[in-house]
Amino acid sequence: MKAPALRYLLAGGIIFSLAACGSTGNEAGAAPAGKLAVVATTPEVADFVRVIGADDVAVTQIIKPNVDPHDYEPTPADLQAIGAAKVVVESGVGLEKWLDQTVQSAGFDGTVVDSSQGVALRKGDPGDEEMAGGDPHIWHNPLNAKIMVSNIEKGLAAADPDRAAAFAKNLAAYSAQLDQLDAANLAAWAKIPVEQRKLVTNHDAFGYYVDRYQLQFVGSVIPSMDTSAELSARQLQDLVAKIKATGTRAIFTESSLPPKTAGAIAQQAGVKVVGGEDALYGDSLGAQDTPQGTYLGAEQHNTLVLVGALGG
Repeated sequence: MKAPALRYLLAGGIIFSLAACGSTGNEAGAAPAGKLAVVATTPEVADFVRVIGADDVAVTQIIKPNVDPHDYEPTPADLQAIGAAKVVVESGVGLEKWLDQTVQSAGFDGTVVDSSQGVALRKGDPGDEEMAGGDPHIWHNPLNAKIMVSNIEKGLAAADPDRAAAFAKNLAAYSAQLDQLDAANLAAWAKIPVEQRKLVTNHDAFGYYVDRYQLQFVGSVIPSMDTSAELSARQLQDLVAKIKATGTRAIFTESSLPPKTAGAIAQQAGVKVVGGEDALYGDSLGAQDTPQGTYLGAEQHNTLVLVGALGG
């Protein structure tokens, strides 16, 4: 763990165990004896399930780290895992466009938990049919993450009532950590003047974060909440002009998307590109067994990178 990340973690009072919150998953198939078999779609919800379920669940994670969930296509192993599971947990808001058909094809007869239930959604782009139901990147506001883990806890408790008390205890502890994450983020952004909080990213994945911490979203290299869209020549020129006009300081790349176009735009606009080890976690988490391989670690990383680049 980098020293700044450790300082941020300790300053926010957030202490968590990589063993409890890690991103390792079991192979497709039957769960070990005595454990509840759960399939989780994305790295974020898989991490949430591992935290709330702890040693009482066996989690199969469908989408691996740094894989774009917008264009994901399920595999035969995914169908096998879903068919053997008792619970399937999705992020929701249409992010997993492939899930309904996959669940049906797998012959799944358990419970599907939509972790987005109850979250106040940002509106999708009216011109983007796939995102018309709302912005699916709900986890970037820790208060939304609290709703997501609460939904997951209810789903696990319904599927395994004998362990409901343990799930509830884990939920209470993790909800406190999410509150600490939010407080640390608020404190970090309070040190950055509002006029410097201008954000340009690979794609429009951080709307909930922008709203929560009062940033200004200037634009994105991919002009959509989905990653399949592409900038036209006119849109590219407009984005360069907007970056210059607003005094935006940087373009932030994302771990699951190629940075090439961002670099070209940054060169034209005369700003820096923040990427590599400092790439943001927009649609994914980091590698397994790293701090960024957990939701808490990835979100702490994002705030460290953003505040460091925009406050310098």
